[in-house]
Amino acid sequence: MALFFKEWSAQMKTYNQNIKLAIWANIFSQIGLGMFMVIYNIYIQELGLSHEVNGQVIALTSLATAIILVPAGILSDKLGRKRIMAFGVIATGAILLLRSIVELQFLLLLTGFGAGIFTAFLQVSSIPWLAENSVPKQRVHLFSLHSAIMTAANVVGSLLGGTLTDFFTLFTSELTSIRYTLVIGSIFYLLAFFPIMKMVEKKKATNSQKEKVPFREFFKTNKVGFKIIGLFAVAQLLIGFGSGLVIPYLNLYFADRFAASNSVIGLIISLGQAATAVAMFIGPVVVKKVGEVRAVVYLQLASLPFLLLTAYTENLLLATLGFLFRQALMNAGNPIQASLMMSKVGDSVKGLANSINQMVFQLGWAFMGPISTSIVMLNGAYWGYAHVFTITAGLYLIGSLYFLIVFRSLKTTEE
Repeated sequence: MALFFKEWSAQMKTYNQNIKLAIWANIFSQIGLGMFMVIYNIYIQELGLSHEVNGQVIALTSLATAIILVPAGILSDKLGRKRIMAFGVIATGAILLLRSIVELQFLLLLTGFGAGIFTAFLQVSSIPWLAENSVPKQRVHLFSLHSAIMTAANVVGSLLGGTLTDFFTLFTSELTSIRYTLVIGSIFYLLAFFPIMKMVEKKKATNSQKEKVPFREFFKTNKVGFKIIGLFAVAQLLIGFGSGLVIPYLNLYFADRFAASNSVIGLIISLGQAATAVAMFIGPVVVKKVGEVRAVVYLQLASLPFLLLTAYTENLLLATLGFLFRQALMNAGNPIQASLMMSKVGDSVKGLANSINQMVFQLGWAFMGPISTSIVMLNGAYWGYAHVFTITAGLYLIGSLYFLIVFRSLKTTEE
């Protein structure tokens, strides 16, 4: 244990100011998003709208993100990470404030689409920014630490979202209390603007030369990188389809099947994020033993029994335990995967690689959201969620085996 802490302490001392500021920006943004994620679905229900509307909002938000991610990645590569991140934070904060007050279904859908567009700008630039401010030997630890801190911030947001809402209900109506919480979440998100403005981005001397390079020559130069991007995209698409069936509706799952309160739901979601944060520190240890590719696959496969436990149990404690372990194990491989991808593509396409990877994942959420809500509405709170969780387990299995088959010959980041 002492060696574990010594290793992480030594790693953190090597990170520059730009990395530390990026982490602070993501802490504020994730607290804000955490507050939104845990309570926004319930806000829509409190307006008297159906599960179907929830599915439409989530689908539109994910579709918007999928549409804009590649253009945002290209802009990030060309205009600079800092400028894109600053714009994304201001625009997202403004749209989140709007989402906190609008009630008409049309406006809920429109602002959901807007949120999907603008959150992509921070989302798509963070990983390339960290990659450009680090060396390959730092990245597995750095991406794991970054993901763990983001997840921990999400924990804080989820806890605040549930407890603040229940607290405000002591003084006002359920709908108004939820609205207060959403506004506070928006303000937290806007705070990310300040550390971003303190970042120092070096201008690349080769920018003018890169603009003159014809696309065909650019493609030939980065041919291997584009192939790697495509292979990663297929893996992410499979996982995204599975995730889109379940993850956006976990708060509704606990509310529908177990009639859990806002505070209990917030606590459960927060515990899941906390478990994920802890698991991400274990990721580099697994990488040392089995390599990056197998570490991702083993962690994902280990999550499947817990996903199925959550699907079929009628006990809240067992459902919570299943959710915690699934959440931790499935997400622990994400920073390892990001490190692997960033090490295999050139700086000129890092933003594009990250954006395509996230775009296909968002497409899974966009397409599967309405399907998930339809299955639940047709089959009820028990069998509806049992079906969608089981389908997700099947998609995760296929995605993990594909990843192992395709990438097992890749060398590790350090090699």
